[in-house]
Amino acid sequence: MFTISSMNEPLSSYLKSLSRREFLKITGTSLLGMFTLPFAGQALRIDKTVNQQNSTLPYGRVTAAKIDGFDKPSFSGGLKKSYWKDLVLPITGVTLGDEESGHNRVWYQVKNESFVHSGDIQPVDIQTNPKLTEISADGRLAVITVPFTDAVWSLRQKYRLAYRLYYATTHWIYDSVSDENGEVWYRINDDKWKIHYYVNAAHLRLITAEEISPLSPEVPDTEKRLEIRLPEQVVIAYEYNHPVWMARTATGARFRDGDYRTPAGVYTTNRKRPSRHMAAGDGADANSYDLPGVPWVSYLMENGISFHGTYWHNNFGRPRSHGCVNLSTQHALWVYRWANPTVSLNAMTANEKNGTMVLVIDKPMAE
Repeated sequence: MFTISSMNEPLSSYLKSLSRREFLKITGTSLLGMFTLPFAGQALRIDKTVNQQNSTLPYGRVTAAKIDGFDKPSFSGGLKKSYWKDLVLPITGVTLGDEESGHNRVWYQVKNESFVHSGDIQPVDIQTNPKLTEISADGRLAVITVPFTDAVWSLRQKYRLAYRLYYATTHWIYDSVSDENGEVWYRINDDKWKIHYYVNAAHLRLITAEEISPLSPEVPDTEKRLEIRLPEQVVIAYEYNHPVWMARTATGARFRDGDYRTPAGVYTTNRKRPSRHMAAGDGADANSYDLPGVPWVSYLMENGISFHGTYWHNNFGRPRSHGCVNLSTQHALWVYRWANPTVSLNAMTANEKNGTMVLVIDKPMAE
């Protein structure tokens, strides 16, 4: 049996009854997902690097300005090499670091040459796609399938870059056009600034209705709830009061310019967007941000606080957002599909009177 250290009693007893295979199924379907869960460090003792196939994706993109690689999975290790933002590295192994009290103990081995902390590495893939010459006038939702791609303002002046769009971000495309060389580009209509730009069509894949189909639709909405446990930085989904899914998160934090901690309370997911350009600040402030294509947004509050996918970091387990509930993109999609209301494939937004209940709890779990 796969054991978990003590949490609150109902959750603890339920998880302890699971086999290792069942546990992985509800917590992310991969060994990497298991490593990033809270409390796992107390139950696991892994002293060797895991083979590459246990990693979620084969490559990692550096999300910070610079990160360091060490000769062992520890910040106390010897420095071997530094890596710069947006460098794409093969992930050749996954392991746990030796800082047992750390909120994120996951380390990646890259290129078989050094170990880097996972918090500043976005797992990515490199997949190109068929290029469609016709797009519905109503628009289609698409996802970036390469580590990054540069959007341009004009096909006649491709050196004028609009945005760098990152892996797993979602965007609405409205037209397919060819440049002077016959290369196909999609036109993206930005949902915040009301502008448009063009992206290489091979770098986006159209999302299907099946990919966003509801999860557990047979469960009444009154028998579903989500808990955001602030002290533990974890999100737990319940059906009929039984936990069925769990993921690490990064909620709101205090910064020099203000207190953005996610407020405790009772909320509902009654508004959703499959893609949203999120931006705040003037660019000069260190805490400003400009993030196109944030995927799988399930709002909790009228002020915009929401669950959403996160591509600018991979460091879950500690508060660091401006109030939102940061999740990995795959976990944000799970919440988007599982929680109500249901959003059709061609809908840019969904607003309902009712949704799934969300409890934001700032009290630690009972020992």
